[in-house]
Amino acid sequence: MKSTFIGLLLSYLVLSSATSYSQEKNIEYYIQHAPFKMPNVVVPVFADKNFSIKDFGAANDAQTLNTQAFAKAIDACTKAGGGKVIVPAGIWLTGPIELKSNVDLHLEHGAIVQFTKDHTQYPIIKNTTASPIYGFDLTNIAITGDGIIDGAGDSWRPVKKEKTTPGQWSEINKTGVLSKDGKVWWPSFEAISGEDYLKKLKDKSTKLTAEDFLPARDYLRPYMLYLVHCDNVLIEGITLKNSPKFVFYPNHCTNLTMNAVNVYNDWWAQNGDGIDISACKNVVVYKCTVNAGDDGICMKSSGGKGGDNAELENILIAGCTVFRAHGGFVIGSNTDGGMRNIYVTDCNFIGTDIGIRVKSNAGRGGLVKNIYVENIAMKNIVHEAVSFNTYYEDVPAGKDAKDVKTTVADKVPEFTSFYLSNIKCDGAKQAISIVGLSQQPVHHIYFDNVWIRSDKGFESIDASDIDLKKVTIISRQPIYETHGCKNINIHD
Repeated sequence: MKSTFIGLLLSYLVLSSATSYSQEKNIEYYIQHAPFKMPNVVVPVFADKNFSIKDFGAANDAQTLNTQAFAKAIDACTKAGGGKVIVPAGIWLTGPIELKSNVDLHLEHGAIVQFTKDHTQYPIIKNTTASPIYGFDLTNIAITGDGIIDGAGDSWRPVKKEKTTPGQWSEINKTGVLSKDGKVWWPSFEAISGEDYLKKLKDKSTKLTAEDFLPARDYLRPYMLYLVHCDNVLIEGITLKNSPKFVFYPNHCTNLTMNAVNVYNDWWAQNGDGIDISACKNVVVYKCTVNAGDDGICMKSSGGKGGDNAELENILIAGCTVFRAHGGFVIGSNTDGGMRNIYVTDCNFIGTDIGIRVKSNAGRGGLVKNIYVENIAMKNIVHEAVSFNTYYEDVPAGKDAKDVKTTVADKVPEFTSFYLSNIKCDGAKQAISIVGLSQQPVHHIYFDNVWIRSDKGFESIDASDIDLKKVTIISRQPIYETHGCKNINIHD
């Protein structure tokens, strides 16, 4: 009885030690105390004008399709110089919603925006299926309130048999199509055959049109909230759930604030990432809660010029909690655009596959540096508490790991100048794993004041200049193992 009490007390202290840091801190505090010069992130301001979707013919009966009512309200708002498009309480069925500049889409308490499962309502835009909510090249946009947005993702996603119970698998097989090996369920024939169709489409000599891609619409399942080249963005208070693919995927956006947002995908949701920040600059993710089928809060970057340039930079993630996910805070796998100046602090990761996860491989890698992760509490991590992996294998549904290339001559990942401090983890399969490439070791990684209870300890392959200060690992197996490493410094 005494040992049980001590164990519970220890777990409480481990978790509370990180969360106590954030009780009196706001976004301004974190920006001022960032370990690099974090710019103030511009938050959009809107005109004091309201446009209710009810005034444009919307009906909240959960069966009337309100796509045109949303479009008319948003169009009227932006033409009037901007303001709020109000979604009142009720269940509002709709097709895709296109955002426009100077519009705050505001969901009042009790509002549920339910996207239709009728995939014919999703047109092909830019050679892919339209996202439930999307916007391109916009300025001053927001989605606010405390309502719920449901992306009808269960009608789009394939499901792996290994991630279901026998009862769930039996129920899901009443519709859709099974893969030849019987291991993956697909929602339609178009979804399972879409990849082969797109390969044949590439061989066409004529210019491709939207109609050419329609047979692959179900396979080209969309991101739920997709913003590209948008400036001054606010996502606040809402709940985003049940996405066809990634829940929130901003791409090449500047001045983005995500505040007190709940993100939820079922843990078996294929490619069901929670928050994926891609090649963005000046970003704040504050007090958000995530449960995801893939990575929780993830940084991505592609299409850069190489060298010391960074397509993703000046990122603050503070006061967030991630539950079930492949990783709590994640970098990669595509890092070829470069990343720098990321500050993650006062976060909890509970039950994630990996706690702090840095991944890439040759062919999609680039320079990632100046990453600061501090005041993190983790509990019941399935695999590694901290992982650096430059041999990451991205295996789509229905594929085998042997089909995935992990080594090529160009776009080699380089992970350097990571500072991890005040990290506590009560329970993991392995404490720390660092796997670099022989031609490009993971290097200059600094651990300070780290406490981890795990089955296995510290292991590193092809790494150099790893500094471990005040690192305590409680493990039943050898604490430290290294292969092909140099300058591993353990002190205090």
